[in-house]
Amino acid sequence: MKDWIKLAVRRDIVIRSLKVAAVVGTVLVGINHGDAIWMRDIDAVRVAKMLLIYVVPYAVSTYAAVSALQLHTDESAN
Repeated sequence: MKDWIKLAVRRDIVIRSLKVAAVVGTVLVGINHGDAIWMRDIDAVRVAKMLLIYVVPYAVSTYAAVSALQLHTDESAN
């Protein structure tokens, strides 16, 4: 687990995951909350939900990158 976290906080992984989260999260916010944004019907709960939407693509991107690095490292060792 310690090795996984060490990879997950690497600068290149974090930057890539932030970029993915920004693009995918924005699309998802638009799909899920676009009507409310358009109508200016936004409250604190909706804002919290919108912010949480960005966590999912960040986590998926980080998981995929770390998994790929670990697989590559394991294959290189053999």
